[in-house]
Amino acid sequence: MKIFSVGQVNNYIKNIITQDYMLKSITIKGEVSNCKYHSLGHIYFSLKDETGSLPAVMFKGNAVTGLDFPMKDGQSVIVSGSIGVYERDGRYQLYASKIRLDGAGRLHEEFERLKAMLNEEGLFDFDKKKPIPKFPKKVGIVTAKTGAAIQDIINIARRRNPYVQLVLYPAKVQGEGAADTIVAGIRTLDSMDMDTIIVGRGGGSMEDLWAFNEEKVVRAIYEAKTPIISGTGHEIDITLSDYAADLRAPTPSAACELAIPDIMTSIEQLSNLERTLRMHMDNKLSVARLKLDSYASKLLLLNPVSKLEQQNQYLSDLYEKMKLAMKAKYDSKLHSLEILTAKLNGLSPTAKLVNGFGYISSDDMPLTSTKEVNGGDLIKITLHDGDIQAEVMTVDRR
Repeated sequence: MKIFSVGQVNNYIKNIITQDYMLKSITIKGEVSNCKYHSLGHIYFSLKDETGSLPAVMFKGNAVTGLDFPMKDGQSVIVSGSIGVYERDGRYQLYASKIRLDGAGRLHEEFERLKAMLNEEGLFDFDKKKPIPKFPKKVGIVTAKTGAAIQDIINIARRRNPYVQLVLYPAKVQGEGAADTIVAGIRTLDSMDMDTIIVGRGGGSMEDLWAFNEEKVVRAIYEAKTPIISGTGHEIDITLSDYAADLRAPTPSAACELAIPDIMTSIEQLSNLERTLRMHMDNKLSVARLKLDSYASKLLLLNPVSKLEQQNQYLSDLYEKMKLAMKAKYDSKLHSLEILTAKLNGLSPTAKLVNGFGYISSDDMPLTSTKEVNGGDLIKITLHDGDIQAEVMTVDRR
């Protein structure tokens, strides 16, 4: 039994694949994933579809001539090249020589380009969105005159509020010239004093919905004075019209529900509010009646005339008590004054200057001893009724 090395097996498989005529020049369509640009300029990526994935590489030399757009994940591309084997890892891969976007891929690139440009201009700014009227009287619709979208809108509008007037501008929503009719519809209805305008159509591919991605349609929505709701395609579909509109709905039916309130719900809400208001009013009246009855009872018990007479009597009693208290206070203070006056008189030096007593001083200083004066000194004698100036004749000391 012959034993082979791993390298021999990989080389054998490589030769088989290399000699296959179809694999030498092949074109494959798929979605780009795991796209990585190498520092040397090579591009490594995978092509995938719903059934599987194929590793691929585009070397720098081929990228210069065979690629005219920046690759990134999610793009739908058509790749031309050959299938070969990378012996080191023992795997086969696509060696790309030319890569181009397919139809959907080009639309996606154009979508992203327009989105970035219009966003930069401020057409998608949230602070410029107009509020949607809560209770519209006239709603304009820009869509095809036949198809499920308009029928769904009419049915929903009749069910929610049959009094709202619907004005249809039949527009072409797909194919050549569709964008022009959509723009004409928006501008016509915008000039007709509508409360709200619905712009949209049913679902479809990106190519089917492309009219709602065209720049002229987006600008018409942005420039309209009437609030616009965009309901294009299915819930997963997003168009540039959705970004520019004042409100985005996932479907045309949802757009109608956002534009037209359910009048039955509103009537029920009004009825509930009426019942609540009546209940609150009854409660307030009941509380007010109870307070009124309580105040009436208190008024009977607290007759103002009787209350005034009682207060007058109380005032008279207080007046008499005050007079008695003031007299007692006065008598007490007068008695204390008499006692203090008598004590003050008893302690006053001038009170003793009677019956021959006097106050003797020399140079305004009291004389307390004969040693403080000599013959010939002048002295002053103070009596109770005046002063006497005298000269000392002799001093008799003991």
